[in-house]
Amino acid sequence: MAEFVNVAVDAMGGDNAPVEIVKGAIDAVNENHHVKVYLTGQEELINRELAKYTYNKDQIEVVHASEVIETAEPPVMAIRRKKDSSIVKALYLVKDGTCDAYVSAGSTGATLVGGQVIVGRIKGVERPPLAPLIPTEKGCSLLIDCGANVDARPSHLVQFAKMGSVYMESVMGVKNPKVGIVNIGAEEEKGNALVKETYPLLKNCPDIHFIGSIEARDIPAGDADVIVCEAFVGNVILKMYEGVGGTLIKKVKEGMMTSLRSKIGALLVKPALKNTLKAFDLEQYGGAPLLGLNGLVVKTHGSSSSIEIKNSILQCITFTEQDMNQKIKEKITMEEN
Repeated sequence: MAEFVNVAVDAMGGDNAPVEIVKGAIDAVNENHHVKVYLTGQEELINRELAKYTYNKDQIEVVHASEVIETAEPPVMAIRRKKDSSIVKALYLVKDGTCDAYVSAGSTGATLVGGQVIVGRIKGVERPPLAPLIPTEKGCSLLIDCGANVDARPSHLVQFAKMGSVYMESVMGVKNPKVGIVNIGAEEEKGNALVKETYPLLKNCPDIHFIGSIEARDIPAGDADVIVCEAFVGNVILKMYEGVGGTLIKKVKEGMMTSLRSKIGALLVKPALKNTLKAFDLEQYGGAPLLGLNGLVVKTHGSSSSIEIKNSILQCITFTEQDMNQKIKEKITMEEN
């Protein structure tokens, strides 16, 4: 392995930038001595935050970028006009080979557009999907796509299934991962036009382990390792997951504070409950990689705390060490041949 896995981090992106972004970078380099972080953004602000911490100076470098792409800006225009933005500067670090990966909590649209225009797609990949890990009863599953392609075609979903299978096997260590397509029923004849047309293609695809349709209620049980859908459906599933998870945790905490007896019980179960609830905290899984590009591009939540930023950076190490891009290239090339 090279001395460092180099990760470009957009220090100005997200609701909590640059404070939480810088803290996440510090936590990442302090936890793993094989990663180097390039923080792109307004140098003065970043250095002010870095001055608060103790860390190995060889593992963090600041790359000045005078501009910031705001969430509400039209992505294509922003990428073209703001060449000195923290997002564009970070993406070019991946394109020119300085960095192995990119992480941002900033504009999703700019990251998606910039990822394809600047970093570029792997030859043969039709549409790069966003693929976050989501917690399940059995561990975690990959939801693919959750926000990049709202008008996907059947051929796109087949590629999503293949790339998702490579990811789960190589990065997460799941042998022969089970692939399911999101549907409104288990029967093959159910679903909208996209699902009906895609189902037989997945069924006859020799290099994935397709198990058929999966209903939304079965996703938390971990019935499928790779959950295939177009981005509109995937985004609804992800946001519902986040909302229900947050509400349940809040209600459990409220219930434990209703009486003296419940408070005593809460003290007794707190350690075990904390570990259980931690498994369902999406921040623990890092960001969503945009699969199918010539370099690793990872998008985290706009409200990311330092925990999610740290885990997203560390996630890039495994991705790079497993040579994910090469494996995806091989899978797509095999498909073309």
